[in-house]
Amino acid sequence: MTKGGQIRVLIVDDHEMVREGLMAMLEPEPDFDVVGQTGRGAGVVELVEATRTDVVLLDARLPDVSGVEVCRRLSQSHPEVSVVILTTYTDPDLVQECIQAGARGYVVKDVERFSLKESIRAVYRGQAVLAPQVAGQVIEQARTRQPVGSRRAALSASQVSILRLISRGHSNREIAAEVHLSENTVKTHIQEIFRKLGVRNRVEAAILAGKSGWI
Repeated sequence: MTKGGQIRVLIVDDHEMVREGLMAMLEPEPDFDVVGQTGRGAGVVELVEATRTDVVLLDARLPDVSGVEVCRRLSQSHPEVSVVILTTYTDPDLVQECIQAGARGYVVKDVERFSLKESIRAVYRGQAVLAPQVAGQVIEQARTRQPVGSRRAALSASQVSILRLISRGHSNREIAAEVHLSENTVKTHIQEIFRKLGVRNRVEAAILAGKSGWI
């Protein structure tokens, strides 16, 4: 984390009441530092640079630039910054667009306060977060597409088992207990799975697992 053990959060939403509500929710937490807020997408990259943001809470629909495009710009200019899409939309196509643009989280706005806070902490730790409201749709959509058999063949049996557990939302610790390996070994396997599959995070890995019929 940044100095003082805090996660620096930037809020991007075109509704002022939403921004104020999010600030009121996050600011009392000792590990969060809300470093800025804006209702437009055009200046987000500059705000991230000025505030040294760690996590961006980003609405998918903005009045000037789409959240997907903002996410894409951030992914290109500041890949170290974690983007969490926070929206009312549950369209699986939009979820796919956001993930492909580089989002590490997709959270629906009616999420409980505790879940949102934990989602921010999770993406900051390098994990991926997909709201339960959209996860089933995304995986089902992926199942209907053409399987990618060559990619499956590139994984070992143990890596396929780990991929299935990733797709079920298991943490590294839970996976380690399930497959009887150390957390470090599991982490190494996950990095190798991502490399072989050409994905960047757990959400993309889960989508590809569904697309390939492994889960």
